[in-house]
Parts: sequence; C-alpha cells; structure tokens
Amino acid sequence: MTPNPAPDPPALPARLLEPVPVIVVVALGWLIAAVLAFTVPGLHEWRPIAVAGLGVGMLGTAIFLLQRRSARRGDRGAQRGLI
Repeated sequence: MTPNPAPDPPALPARLLEPVPVIVVVALGWLIAAVLAFTVPGLHEWRPIAVAGLGVGMLGTAIFLLQRRSARRGDRGAQRGLI
C-alpha cells in the first residue's frame, strides 16, 4: 500500500504576487526617512543611512524593471514570473 502524496498548496491570490505595491511603499518609507533626516536637526545622523537606502532602492527598482522588460520580451536569461 503506497502512502497518499501530500496535497499541493493552493495558489496565492494575484494581488499578493504583485511586487509594485511593495516597491512603492518601501520607496515612500525611505523618502520620508530622508526628508526627516534632512529637516529634523536631531536626526542628522540618519542622513547617510537614508541616502544609502534611497540609492539601494533605486538600484533594485532599476534591476527589477530591466528584468521585467526582458521577461516580457522573452529573453532567454530573464527571470520568470515578472510579467
């Protein structure tokens, strides 16, 4: 007698698979942190961290957009599931 295989988990809803809302919320968070770091005198120590967060976020967003464009064109080396 063979054991029953484990059932497949249900698929996630489409709204949970969409990365754009996450990118927007995180970018707004870093933008708010940068504005506060440059306007509130007590937060001047946050300036390099806030600027670095904005820079890393911009780099990551650019890579994501390039990968998504490549996936939509059907390039061989592009990631799957970004369309």
